Amino acid sequence: MNDTRRTAIVTGAAGSIGTAIVTRMLSDGLAVVVADIDEVGARDLAQRLDPSGERLLPLAVDVADYGSVERMTAETTRWAGGVDVLVNNAGIGEPMSPVWEMPLSDWDRTLAIDLTGVFYCTRSALPVMLERGWGRIVNIASIAGKEGKHNPAAYSAAKAGVIGFTKSVAFEVAPKGVLVNAITPGSISSQNWAKLSEAELDAYRVRHPVGRIGEPEEVAALVAWLSSDECSFSTGAVFDISGGRASH
Repeated sequence: MNDTRRTAIVTGAAGSIGTAIVTRMLSDGLAVVVADIDEVGARDLAQRLDPSGERLLPLAVDVADYGSVERMTAETTRWAGGVDVLVNNAGIGEPMSPVWEMPLSDWDRTLAIDLTGVFYCTRSALPVMLERGWGRIVNIASIAGKEGKHNPAAYSAAKAGVIGFTKSVAFEVAPKGVLVNAITPGSISSQNWAKLSEAELDAYRVRHPVGRIGEPEEVAALVAWLSSDECSFSTGAVFDISGGRASH
């Protein structure tokens, strides 16, 4: 896949999955906006992958703040002339607690970032894509949005919302050249996994029929296809990448 003249925005780009997505898109020939609330992390990633600064643009963004999102879209358009691909990857979990003990602030913050942030970024980028008559939006949901999760409920609710939002938006813009799809990862390896004991890791592995957790690069490969011209007849779809958990 070579989309040299195309530009992508990847939110949550400084995290493990975000880094893998940026790396893959760079290798596929795209220019990429490395967007993250962690401005230092975004800048360090861009410098490491693209020392010349020609293909990666690090930007600080708070996806829960529409003004911040609008500035991201405007800066991307100034830098590259438009937005072709949007990967809504930014997200958080919240402290593990049952609903009756969950602080209201945890619920509000999780929904603001994991669901409303997807809406904000999509709303901001879509007019640019619609004007160009081509676009790809990939929303990173979670298997928790399908199967539920008994702590944290806010995360499951937000990710289920992302799935429903994806289907609705896809229906609206399908005739206009913009395809919108979601991905539902299971457990994906990250730096945080190094903090877990073998017993804790095994507890996660057994949830996946393939017997292991996934790698960020596997998610990135699926995002790359969904962001490309090769994906031309799939929209409003939810692509499972959970090692078989969705079959339970």
